[in-house]
Amino acid sequence: MNKETEMNRDDVIVIGGGPAGTTAAALLADQGWNVRVLEKCKMPRYHIGESLMPYCWFTLERLGVLPQIEAEGFTQKLSVNFVSPDGSQSRPFYFFQHSDHPSSYTWQVTRSRFDQILWDNAAAKGATLQDDTRVTGLVRNPDTNAVTGVTIDDGHGGHRNLHARMVVDCSGRDAIAAAKEGWRTRDPVLNKISIWTYWKGAKRDPGLDAGSTTVAYLPGKGWFWYIPLQDDVVSVGVVAERDYLFKPGETRDPAEIITREIGNNAWIQDHLAEGEQFGEYWVTGEYSYRSRYCADDGLLLVGDAFAFLDPVFSSGVFLALKSGEMAADAIDNALRANDVSAARFDDYGKQLCDHIEVMRRIVYAFYDEEFNFGKLIRAHPDIRGRLTDCLIGDVDNDFEELFQRIAEFADLPDELDYGHQGRRPRQPAPALA
Repeated sequence: MNKETEMNRDDVIVIGGGPAGTTAAALLADQGWNVRVLEKCKMPRYHIGESLMPYCWFTLERLGVLPQIEAEGFTQKLSVNFVSPDGSQSRPFYFFQHSDHPSSYTWQVTRSRFDQILWDNAAAKGATLQDDTRVTGLVRNPDTNAVTGVTIDDGHGGHRNLHARMVVDCSGRDAIAAAKEGWRTRDPVLNKISIWTYWKGAKRDPGLDAGSTTVAYLPGKGWFWYIPLQDDVVSVGVVAERDYLFKPGETRDPAEIITREIGNNAWIQDHLAEGEQFGEYWVTGEYSYRSRYCADDGLLLVGDAFAFLDPVFSSGVFLALKSGEMAADAIDNALRANDVSAARFDDYGKQLCDHIEVMRRIVYAFYDEEFNFGKLIRAHPDIRGRLTDCLIGDVDNDFEELFQRIAEFADLPDELDYGHQGRRPRQPAPALA
């Protein structure tokens, strides 16, 4: 590396300005490291993933942004509610009944505003932020193959390289490193797509349930989310197998598909009847994946750039915040030790995979046609507290008893055997005899 490159080198480059990236950036900048965040979109920008899990509170508290979030006027979320196709509702899982702590009250957020708060916080901590900047690849040392920076589109038809001691991939579902390196591996069972849009003036349940997330089942095929946002807006999406939503020989128009499926759940039909749809319809798929590696020399994968499960329990933003915090601590230690080798991040990878596996098992149970939460609680009423622990994001807890009980009704997955470690250097070819 020449002298000019050394002078222009940051300590850390973060790819992506979403919750994972800005969390890692803020915490690292607060430790005194030179951090640069590169976001492909112009901030603020639209994003899905609006329902927070209660345990997001702890990372947000560490970041120091709770006062800004509380002042924003986001809809307060006190519970999760499950509704059968005929419209009958479960007993809501009220978070505050389980724990008398501020983390029992969370929010349904407008992501453009929520992400902007985190973005501004990273800047206030001292990170350098560049939006409207697309990362097109990783820069590697030609001798060691270690990651030493990124290539960005310079906006004039060319490219230039930026260098850092450490690159943090928080690029979301673009998953730049995993996609370019061929590490992204689909979940062996989960393979859903979703279509979503927004309603104005739709019905809200009274009292404590006015801001609840509602999961409304379709007959054995999928589910709706119903998320009340601020300004009388509701986010509504349907999630199911591709072959169910895009039936062979039938319409492929997202608006017509959502209209068709609204008629398959009485609660959704009733709640949307008095509202008016507005804005575009969004479609995304291939939800569930994990990177084969969590790190390479000089590189760490965080948030959706490492793994994404499924939207059903709102784990995406939670795991982004949690892994961003974990990554910042691991990178801070690595930089202080002057060791950014992949092996340095094995503990990070193992702990993050353990957290993901807790949520992955409950997602598998949700999609098992023999399972429902009502059946589980009726058979084992003492397990309700443990189930709520899982739904609020207390992933450091011991859930073995909960999953033993769930396994009576559902087939649960074996733990995936990849993602726990960083990629080891390629072994030299054996000498010829």
